[in-house]
Amino acid sequence: MKYCSNCAEPIRIGIPEEDNLPRHICDSCDLIYYENPKIITGCLAVYEDKVLLCKRAIEPRKGYWTLPAGFMENNESTEQGALRETFEEANAQVRISHLYTLTSIVHVNQVQMIYLAHMDKAEYAPSNESLEVELFSEEEIPWDELAFPTIRNALKFYFADRVNNVFPLRERSVDINRASD
Repeated sequence: MKYCSNCAEPIRIGIPEEDNLPRHICDSCDLIYYENPKIITGCLAVYEDKVLLCKRAIEPRKGYWTLPAGFMENNESTEQGALRETFEEANAQVRISHLYTLTSIVHVNQVQMIYLAHMDKAEYAPSNESLEVELFSEEEIPWDELAFPTIRNALKFYFADRVNNVFPLRERSVDINRASD
């Protein structure tokens, strides 16, 4: 960011008074720009003993499998975003049960919220965002072709939790810049 979107004057990076982090600051109109993480929302949709996966038609990770999910839009709840993304990517109608995984993806400034959801019918189809959409049993999942580690985590949690039919909220933080995550 080089210029203020309010007054078009140059901006600088500095720490505002009573703050402790660097921000983009416009000295002409005193506007401070705060950058915050993006929210990704989606569904781990289940039909009978299978989960719904989409093969991505867009970058990043085009051609790899993922849960239907994407960036939350303004003027929608996280649940509404999860339902919208599931329909946009898989043409599937689902019923949300509850928030299932909450992952802070520190290195890319994102928060991913995946809801456990149920499909009443095995009706789904690819969209302009998906090359393929399929239901997979645990044994059929293309584990080496999953798009993101967070998707692998959600699926591993689901299949482990399914043994006892108890699906608690799973929280995790991922930062590829730190060896401990």
